[in-house]
Amino acid sequence: MTISPSDQLDTDRLAESRAIARVETYETLSSTQDRAHEVARSGAVGPLPLLIVAEEQTAGRGRGANRWWTGRGSLAFSLLFDPAGWQLSRQPLPERSLAVGVAIVETVRPLLAGYAVGLHWPNDVFVSGKKLAGILIDVLPSGQHIVGIGLNVNNTLHGAPGDVRARAVSLCELSGRTFDRTTLLLELLRNLEAAVRESAAAPEEFGSRFQDLCLQIGQELTIEVGGQCSVGRCAGIAADGALLLETLRGREKFYSGVLR
Repeated sequence: MTISPSDQLDTDRLAESRAIARVETYETLSSTQDRAHEVARSGAVGPLPLLIVAEEQTAGRGRGANRWWTGRGSLAFSLLFDPAGWQLSRQPLPERSLAVGVAIVETVRPLLAGYAVGLHWPNDVFVSGKKLAGILIDVLPSGQHIVGIGLNVNNTLHGAPGDVRARAVSLCELSGRTFDRTTLLLELLRNLEAAVRESAAAPEEFGSRFQDLCLQIGQELTIEVGGQCSVGRCAGIAADGALLLETLRGREKFYSGVLR
């Protein structure tokens, strides 16, 4: 798929945004997340936050060993930032990726009237039973964070691998129209910072949104943690980011794990 001139990201507008200090844009990159790690390791990070955007990723990373397929017309980017620069803790927090998920929901929900947009624990945004966006947060030894986001926007899934076509969807396929990706990205960056800040300032109040937006409530889920599987009916997502399952042992909280 060729990106039309009207759908090109406006690097000047991105560079002028107060939400970031610097931006790197690429036509093709193995992984924006890997590039952010490379910058962090170099010791010459420079002003933060640093936004890294790629039109195409040849080895986009998801959670664990998962890969993220990047179709042209989507948004694939990583944000390298220091939480201390936002007066926040540098410690890894399970609810932080969910806060980013809330930011994505708030950005795209006004564009999808009539659709139920919500969170799919631990780090995805779903619409109508299909994945619209994925989130990956890496916390570096320095405490700096790298937030990687893949959001299907103007891309179709026709050229995607079969398993991706079966479980993913894009904004343009749902709405029947295309979007200004620069405007969408800038809005998402603003919402991301606001959500991360608010989740730290009022964790219980903000965390109640996880429950409100959880799309898995009532579903029977199997989660694997350390090689052990637990099965239960989803009771939602706690304010601290834990998945709540009603199992034979009672209600249990899971802060990490792989859903099977």
